[in-house]
Amino acid sequence: MNFLDWIIMLGTLLGIVAYGVWKTRKVDNTQSYLLGDRDLPWWTIGLSVMATQASAITFLSTPGQAYEDGMRFAQFYFGLPIAMVILCIFVLPIYYRLKVYTAYEYLEGRFDLRTRTLTAVLFLVQRGLAAGLTIYAPAIILSTILGWPLRLTILCIGALVIFYTMFGGTKAVSVTQKQQMIVILSGMFIAALILVFQLPESVSFGDAVGVAGKMGKLNVVDFEFDLSNRYNFWSGMLGGVFLFLSYFGTDQSQVQRYLSGKSLTESRLGLLFNGILKVPMQFLVLFVGVLVFVFFQFQQPPLHFNSANLEKLENTTYENELEGLQSQYNTVFYSQREEIQSMMQAMEAEDESAVTAAQQRLSALRQTENELREATKGLILQADPAAKVKDTDYVFITFVTEYLPVGLVGLLLAVIFSAAMSSTASELNALATTTVVDLYRRSWVTGKDDRHYLNASKIFTVVWGGIALVFASTANLFENLIQAVNIVGSLFYGTILGIFLVAFFMKKVGGRAVFPAALIGEVIVLLIFTLNSYGIIEIAYLWLNLIGCGLVMSIAWILHKGQSSAE
Repeated sequence: MNFLDWIIMLGTLLGIVAYGVWKTRKVDNTQSYLLGDRDLPWWTIGLSVMATQASAITFLSTPGQAYEDGMRFAQFYFGLPIAMVILCIFVLPIYYRLKVYTAYEYLEGRFDLRTRTLTAVLFLVQRGLAAGLTIYAPAIILSTILGWPLRLTILCIGALVIFYTMFGGTKAVSVTQKQQMIVILSGMFIAALILVFQLPESVSFGDAVGVAGKMGKLNVVDFEFDLSNRYNFWSGMLGGVFLFLSYFGTDQSQVQRYLSGKSLTESRLGLLFNGILKVPMQFLVLFVGVLVFVFFQFQQPPLHFNSANLEKLENTTYENELEGLQSQYNTVFYSQREEIQSMMQAMEAEDESAVTAAQQRLSALRQTENELREATKGLILQADPAAKVKDTDYVFITFVTEYLPVGLVGLLLAVIFSAAMSSTASELNALATTTVVDLYRRSWVTGKDDRHYLNASKIFTVVWGGIALVFASTANLFENLIQAVNIVGSLFYGTILGIFLVAFFMKKVGGRAVFPAALIGEVIVLLIFTLNSYGIIEIAYLWLNLIGCGLVMSIAWILHKGQSSAE
């Protein structure tokens, strides 16, 4: 990486951290540390909510998702605006009326202490794991670029986030996220423009979109109802709505963002702003991935996007075999490029039969290319059985580091690290708040003064940061990092949402029914996920949110009826 890139990246990141520390230098009580001064305007809330959700994984992994699978991942977000409207109408007024620190405080008054504690623990488990993943994702990039050990890279990133989050609490998180989100949106927009300008002169933007469409990368909407299909209209509008209701309505990392607003109206506007802007932002990120795919149809991509894996084959008995695969891959690439140019000519001439014929030939070449990539992964595994060969998370960063002009490389890396810092800071802040308010102050150490709980909040921020670092150091790549985070969330969010929906809408059901219902529902969700992992059943993970929520509500109702009859 060029010296100028280092200046831009480090200057951006350290400048944001310094700004956050300076703005929160006067935070000296528990309420300000955990909730800020409840003075944030709606646009800061909206950007903070977006930045909390938009981790580095979003900007590292989502373009790779689109490169491999097209735009259909966008359907995951179709239910987001609906979820925001429901939360603004039903949930926010309750939180504001009760003036709670955490979402889980409400559950004790509605049910009992054990239900509050169970829900808080479920949140701490899933969000603690997610915090590790949001550190792990950018660490992969930096360790690959710099040649640093992965665990050292994880430590450096985590220490920076832990420092300013521990120093300034929730206000440090919110004031820095505004700057981080501006950097993120600007950087991705510039990346899209650069991709268009770096296409060959003979390929216009319209040509690029046409090629992407003919090669199946603009498959935005799929109306076929299929429980095993992760991304279709129905999984997004049903499973996705329940996931977002739980994430934005019951996850403390998000609740804490809008509880810091000036008023209920400001918080509502902030959530609606997120619901309106988030979907176009995801389209932009996915479309950047599609443009990277088109770019690599004219500029030869590597045989395997993780260069560190290929280095493991150098000077080994597998090197000659790799060279043979590379030679075949070169031939396939040039054939593909010729077919794409022929297809573009046919598209311009509106010759559909020629377009179809070119598509069929391209499909066969793509199949051969995939076989060569899989053979390369097989070689890597022979050389190192512990290697992680899934390489789609390296697609976008390969383009950034190899093809962007000097200076813009540093900016795009700052985008990814800004996203990592923003989401991880929110998570650590929420984890510390929930631990102190729902467990430590409520059940473990009661009756201490405000200074004691302020210090405890800072200590728990560091503790959860350490736990996240440990998990990040031992994490493995899933199929795709963006899916990994959503899978972890889907294992717990349905149960948590079910508890809250019982609290909001099933007024007669009490803690004696909802507590065992939550335990049973969570066990069933984990069992379904396990059976799905072994191929015994086929249910896409988004449906786990709906299943978990429905189980808790139905079992709680049955238990309540049984208890009422017994009495």
